[in-house]
This record gives sequence, structure tokens and C-alpha cells, in this order.
Amino acid sequence: MTHQELVSCVGWTTAEELYSCSDDHQIVKWNLLTSETSQIVKLPDDIYPIDLHWFPKSLGTKKQTQAESFVLTSSDGKFHLISKLGRVEKSVEAHCGAVLAGRWNYEGTALVTVGEDGQIKIWSKTGMLRSTLAQQGTPVYSVAWGPDSEKVLYTAGKQLIIKPLQPNAKVLQWKAHDGIILKVDWNSVNDLILSAGEDCKYKVWDSYGRPLYSSQPHEHPITSVAWAPDGELFAVGSFHTLRLCDKTGWSYALEKPNTGSIFNIAWSIDGTQVAGACGNGHVVFAHVIEQRWEWKNFQVTLTKRRTMQVRNVLNDAVDLLEFRDRVIKASLNYAHLVVSTSLQCYVFSIKNWNTPLIFDLKEGTVSLILQAERHFLLVDGGGIYLYSYEGRFLSAPKFPGMRTDILNAQTVSLSNDTIAIKDKADEKIIFLFEASTGKPLGDGKLLSHKVMTLAVFNINSHFFFQINVFILRRKTWNLPLYLKQVCG
Repeated sequence: MTHQELVSCVGWTTAEELYSCSDDHQIVKWNLLTSETSQIVKLPDDIYPIDLHWFPKSLGTKKQTQAESFVLTSSDGKFHLISKLGRVEKSVEAHCGAVLAGRWNYEGTALVTVGEDGQIKIWSKTGMLRSTLAQQGTPVYSVAWGPDSEKVLYTAGKQLIIKPLQPNAKVLQWKAHDGIILKVDWNSVNDLILSAGEDCKYKVWDSYGRPLYSSQPHEHPITSVAWAPDGELFAVGSFHTLRLCDKTGWSYALEKPNTGSIFNIAWSIDGTQVAGACGNGHVVFAHVIEQRWEWKNFQVTLTKRRTMQVRNVLNDAVDLLEFRDRVIKASLNYAHLVVSTSLQCYVFSIKNWNTPLIFDLKEGTVSLILQAERHFLLVDGGGIYLYSYEGRFLSAPKFPGMRTDILNAQTVSLSNDTIAIKDKADEKIIFLFEASTGKPLGDGKLLSHKVMTLAVFNINSHFFFQINVFILRRKTWNLPLYLKQVCG
């Protein structure tokens, strides 16, 4: 089954299942394991879908294995809350004219919608209007939540606006493009913003509106941009164009599929695949390969979704590593290669590539792997887990308000004795844990100036923190380096 008209939006329920919506009024489910498609529901003829966003899986112990419902915005001024089975649970009159975008916040406690009427509205998860956040004279084409769900980013012609939910808080606005801005995305891990415009450019910004990258003009308007979940990559869609980029903006790969314009891009939950909603009625799928890891004289390349090549540059010896399931994350350090697939974790020693240690994962979507000399750390949607290189579980540190979905290598650090985690809610706080037990060191908190990046490292068996901080002194910005001894 394929769509007969333009595909407007796509969204993943799991890493192997995608829903697509089209102007043919069909919602279609794609199963990538079986290559089967099936119609979930045929919408009424007066509903033309525009945007789709799955309700976030709950955090912590009640976490679901897959999304169970989604919001669908449409051209009739309504948004619709629809179950995974296709049942329309509720339809809400939201805007005058089309509802151009709708996004759940990260906790699933609020929904933001924007429309042709220039209004930005906040709703409860049951579809009750909470507030009209802003109103302007031009259509709002795209919207995104800030990482803390306390701010909303939206388009205003050639301008981008960040407006806090808190009344009377400072609003940030800047000219971002020379043409109308069509799409935005804001990543919760790296706190960076993407924008795409009719000026045929895509751009990367920090959360203060400062430009980090601007592409050269393309032949056609950029119609879609989307961050990978971990914030390391992003995808760009245009007419007959799908581009993969590093978070700094540089292009890794360019494909020219015969798709028409790609109006919407969605990353799979594990960050290994991209789906695009295409103007010619197709849905395009792409898989990220050719990632590379290096340590000393070893070079590891992901050549296929389930295959890695290990090359020893000293003697050109090559080993092929085959996996039962697709590779999601990997790390090469301290004489070990740690690989997470959708179901298992593999630990290879550089001394023997043929007999890895293998253990099952509680949840397949590993978002971060960090290594130290004695052990390694995995982060997934359920928590933080420390293992020895023999596969023995060591500890699972926790702290109040922990959100594993926003942890990355700049906010978590690991040494042989200590785990350090920067608190996203209060960036003056660093939580410290004993690696072997997961228990807090002291009271578990280190107070300092605002922490930008964090690393724990080992010098002569003494452990230190390397902390980069900004301190405002009168009119001068200084960047001092603090070394704080923790133990030793």
C-alpha cells in the first residue's frame, strides 16, 4: 500500500514502525521488519493532515515500550487526539484556518499548536485550552519546545522567537533568514536550534539566537529539518534532496531521491534511521552508516546496519564483526570495543575480536556509552548503568528529577572511581557517585559557577574535575579553568 497524494507528515512508534499521513486522507503503518504496510484509518474527506507528533513515552518505571497515541493537526482548524489503533479520541477546534504544527512537551503534560491565524496556544494533554501564548499577524509555520519545556520557539515570517511560558519573562527575537522560515527544531541534548527557510538555507543557532552555521543557498527552499535524538546529527529535506549533517552544520552525505519536496523528517527513536514525507506520495527511508571509531592503531567502521569492519593500521589486518540486530551505539577505548544493538550489548577485547562477551539489554535504545579503564557506562531511557568489561553489573546511580533523555558526553563523565553528572535543572550542581556502588559521594552535590562542560580524568591516581565556566565580571567575560580535587 502506498499513498496516492502528497505525504504531509511521518512519525515513529518504535525503531521499526512508522505512521504516515497523506492528503489522500489515509493513515498508513509501515513495518520495517516485515516490509508490510497497512491502513490504520481513513480520515473524513474534509480532514487534510498537516502535522503528526506521538505522545512521549512516560519516563521512569512506567515507561512504555512504544508510543500509544498521537496528535494530528489538520487544515480544518482542528487538532485530533488519535490512538495507535486509529480511533479518534477527541477533536478540538483550535485555530482559524489550518493548524500548521502541534508538539507535545517532553513530559507529555502540555501541547503547543500554531496556525495560519498567527496564534500560539498551549493545551493540556486532554485537549483543554490553557493559554494563548502569543498572537501575530503572520502564519506560524513551525514550533518547538525548549529542552526544559519552559520555553517555546516559533516562526514569525523571517524572524525566530523564543517565548517563555512564564508571563512577563523576557522574549528573545531575531532575524534568522532572508525568506519565510518554514521549519524549526530544538534539540533537548545539545540545546541547539535548527531553522529552514524559503531563502534555500538551513542554519544552526544556539539557544541565545547566536548563529553557529549557515548553509550555502540550495536550488530550492529547505522544507524540513530534524535533529537526531542524541543531537550529534541532523537531517535536511528539500526538493529531490535529503542531506545528513554533523551538529556543527557540515554535510556528511547527500542523496537525491526522486521524491519531490520532503515536507517532514522524523528520526527513529534509536537515531539509526530517518523517514521523510514526500510530495510525490512516497515515504523515503534512510539508514545511517559509515560511522567510524578510532583508538591507537585500531579503526572500526560501521559498514552496514549489522556489520562492522575492524582494521589494524599497523599491519592492515581486517576483521569483520557481524551482529544479529542493527548497531545503535558504539565506543572504542581502553582496549575494548563496546557495541549496543537493539537487544544486546557486545564487549570486544582488541586481543580477540572473535569471542565477544554478550549480555541482554533491559531497553534497546542506548543513547550514550562512556568508557573508563576498569568499566563502562550505558545510558538508556530507563536509567544509567555501570558494567565491568566482564559484563558484570556494578551500579545504577540515580538522583531526583533525573532525565536520561538529555544526558550526553558533556553532562556525564566517568573515571575508575567516580561518576559525575551535571544537573540540567540547576547548572550550578554536579552530582557525584561512587562508580562501584552508585551511592552519592558525600551529599552528592558539588556547588560551583555555571558549568558548561564536564570531564573527570585521572592524573597520577588522583581524580580531578575539569570545569569550564563563564563568569561575568563587570563588562568582561573570562573563561577560567578550575581544577577541583575530589578524592585521592
